[in-house]
Amino acid sequence: MPMDAVCMTAVTEELRRALPGGRIDKIHQPARDEVVLAVRGTEGNVRVLLSANPAHPRAQLTASGRENPDKPPMFCMLLRKHLTGGRILSVDQPPMERVVDIKIEATDELGDRVPRQLVLEAMGRRANLILLDGEGRIVDCLRRVDAEMSPQRQVLPGMFYRLPPAMDKRSLPGTSEEELTALLEAAPPEREAARWLLDTFGGISPLLCREIVFQTCGQVDARLDQIGDRARFIDRILWVADIVKGKKFTPYLLLREGRPMDFSCLPVLQYGFSAELRELESFGKLLDEFYETRETQERVRQKGQDLIRLVTNARDRAARKIAAQEKELAGARDREHLRRWGDLITANLWRMERGMARFTTEDFYDPDGGEVDIKLDPLLTPQQNAARYYKEYNKAKTAEQMLTGQLEKGRRDLDYLNSVLENIALAEGERDLQEIRQELTDTGYLRRPSKARGREKRVASRPLEFRSTAGLRISVGKNNTQNDQLTCKQAFKSDIWLHTQKIHGAHVILWTEGREPDLQSLREAAVLAAWYSQARDGDRVPVDYTPVKFVKKPAGARPGMVVYTTYQTAVVTPDGELAKRLRVK
Repeated sequence: MPMDAVCMTAVTEELRRALPGGRIDKIHQPARDEVVLAVRGTEGNVRVLLSANPAHPRAQLTASGRENPDKPPMFCMLLRKHLTGGRILSVDQPPMERVVDIKIEATDELGDRVPRQLVLEAMGRRANLILLDGEGRIVDCLRRVDAEMSPQRQVLPGMFYRLPPAMDKRSLPGTSEEELTALLEAAPPEREAARWLLDTFGGISPLLCREIVFQTCGQVDARLDQIGDRARFIDRILWVADIVKGKKFTPYLLLREGRPMDFSCLPVLQYGFSAELRELESFGKLLDEFYETRETQERVRQKGQDLIRLVTNARDRAARKIAAQEKELAGARDREHLRRWGDLITANLWRMERGMARFTTEDFYDPDGGEVDIKLDPLLTPQQNAARYYKEYNKAKTAEQMLTGQLEKGRRDLDYLNSVLENIALAEGERDLQEIRQELTDTGYLRRPSKARGREKRVASRPLEFRSTAGLRISVGKNNTQNDQLTCKQAFKSDIWLHTQKIHGAHVILWTEGREPDLQSLREAAVLAAWYSQARDGDRVPVDYTPVKFVKKPAGARPGMVVYTTYQTAVVTPDGELAKRLRVK
């Protein structure tokens, strides 16, 4: 569900308990429309995410790590100038509005204490993050809105800040039972009940409207004239209003097949047994779990779009080339008739003469003694026609040798490009993508920057780190460069190497520390190898494992390509929950 005003109220309450009195230590802007405040509070340090992403705007406490750019954006530098060291005074929300107002006491250039405000407008495509001075003037904002973009409301530096215009809808917490009854009686009876709720009351999401209807009559698409017990309908509406007024929110995560599909601040029953309803400790953890995976995938998809397009095109070209070479190889292998025709022409030269277009003779290679019709070039002598067939035979023989080698190389290249696509899917940020770009440059798929641009600084991201239940360290490579480093340079010969069998995936190292690894750690490492592979959505995935001493990298092999012997195979099921639990942040 989108972050509606009801959920925003719940999250604001959580912020209100954690932030006032805290000091802003650090400010980061990991993405174009996301700001993270590191706050040192009286009860510990917390991080606040303020997201103005149009797809999922929100404010929340977060424990998820985010990769920061090497050079902070200008808006981040502005916030650092005005807010670093500031003390948070309050966190407010206008009633049933998707707006969070953080009031801060900061210090200016002269050392004087000055008031500042940081306002998040979490309103879909109009989402914005705005810094105000002590007089309510806009210092700057993430998205500047001029008169051409919005004649009704401009958001520009120097202007006084005004709240977004309120929607022409009623406030659910401020509506009495008598008013509800009157509104319901005046509503068209053929109107869909959930739609009527959505159009009548501001700040509530379609999910919440459907849930009210479901808890009234057991279906989500009922019309108003199909609701027999209107008293119960009103009671369910007032139930939601009481939760908002009393701030009695509970974070619930909805999962389908183990994957987050929605979230709510009150129980959602409309999905029945098709979804799991899980209660979490806080809204910060709820939103982290719901958004973390999809936001990472979205960031990688946006930032790595050029890489995905380049590698996909190269893979498709390689696949087309392999298909053409396989067809050509099949023709080259079907060459024995060329030599036979040359022999038959040579044996019958006395019967032939120049200018013949076809020649029919007994086929002494045929056990049944049948005849064969041989096509000739009338411009050539019989001897030249025989020589032509022998030449074509030898050419096909040479082509088979060359095509076999080219096909072997082409299949290795196709295998490598598929592994790079899998690595892009595993990337968690710009640093990982940059390392993949470097790898593609080294392998010749990307053009190396010209010398005029100066020496390009190489980046090196870290593998994913895990700790088994028994305490053993497990490392997972996120790209082929990391796979080579882990397997060929960092791991000891006694450590255990794991990889999915004949399936693209990450190299996994179980660091044994010179001891015999326990079976549970081996199983957990195998599950991680299956999870970080193309078989992530599969079941009963075979994972090979062997000591590192049995893993070798052939000379001249592509990055990430190895051969191994003396291995064993474990059959496991990928488990994302286990990966989260064992992950070392």
